[in-house]
Amino acid sequence: QVQLVESGGGSVQTGDSLTLSCAASGRSYIVGWFRQAPGKEREFVAQIRWSTGRTTYSNSLQGRFTISRDNAKNTVALQMTKLKPEDTAVYFCATDCTDWDTARCASWGRGTQVAVSS
Repeated sequence: QVQLVESGGGSVQTGDSLTLSCAASGRSYIVGWFRQAPGKEREFVAQIRWSTGRTTYSNSLQGRFTISRDNAKNTVALQMTKLKPEDTAVYFCATDCTDWDTARCASWGRGTQVAVSS
């Protein structure tokens, strides 16, 4: 099972940018990001295929986030721009997912907190 470790979270202001990183212990087919705000269910953010770099995003992001991978370092980054208070959440890296819509994944990182103040 692939081990995942997130980093890069922090406290920022509305309109700022932040880049999260997910370090993977091995290679898997697709790696993605989810987020979970207080009192809400975990929701899909973005995913990327290791082999092709093909990406998929949540429609709600309105093009503000970009997912990318570094094959040499075995890391997946999530670049977030024009951050809003509603982006405040714990962001999780995940892989080996059977259902991305319902966050059914076999491997999860511990998460990294992102807080956006107005």
